[in-house]
Amino acid sequence: MLLQAKDVTHYFGGLCAVQDFNLDLQEGELVGIIGPNGAGKTTVFNLITGVYKSTNGSITFQGQELVGKRSNQITAMGIARTFQNIRLFKELSVLDNVRIAAYDKVGYNPFEAILHLGRFGKEEQSNIHSAMDLLAVFKMEDFADEVSKNLPYGLQRRLEIARAMATEPKLLLLDEPAAGINPNEIQHLMDFIQWIRKEFMLTIILIEHQMRLVMGICERLIVLDFGATIAEGYPLEIQKNPRVLEAYLGEEGEL
Repeated sequence: MLLQAKDVTHYFGGLCAVQDFNLDLQEGELVGIIGPNGAGKTTVFNLITGVYKSTNGSITFQGQELVGKRSNQITAMGIARTFQNIRLFKELSVLDNVRIAAYDKVGYNPFEAILHLGRFGKEEQSNIHSAMDLLAVFKMEDFADEVSKNLPYGLQRRLEIARAMATEPKLLLLDEPAAGINPNEIQHLMDFIQWIRKEFMLTIILIEHQMRLVMGICERLIVLDFGATIAEGYPLEIQKNPRVLEAYLGEEGEL
């Protein structure tokens, strides 16, 4: 068991955003969380990554409790994420975006950093080399000096994932990776997600509205509606589930 969420509930004031959410995630799985807008999907990601502290319930990662830990502590444990709206350091270079993600691993202290003494020079060079190696894996080394805001949208998405990978995660959370992508590029994105899963031996949870992507790569799905889990199972089962169809379409149909 890599990640386990048990009876996780979260309130915003009197509003229950997530109610009794449960997840048993095995190492190596690719699981999708789907549901209509406002169903609580991104709130689940925020609870896992420490952006919010759950009102009730437990979330454990490799047996360690996450509830109450800060986001940077959770990242250091091996959980990385991307966001529905791309959150790059837009005025910094592609290289610096990746370098920043790895700074929790540097060994020099603030005094050495300010005066460029001791381990600073050696570790900075190591950081640059590691970032460039990662960009090469993502076929982005030619853009290393480009200001990130000037990249095409698709490359900004790729950079955000590359930056997440710089933290060396075991679990990657992808929040609507197909948002803003041309429908004709969905197959390429599906192949890309499968590639990073294999290349980095990752476990992945993704949130997505694009049903072609979800049904094409997820091994199982959890469906949320108004914060509650209304279905869980294999994609083909979910596709025909009456409660899921009603939540999405208001009547029986086909996803």
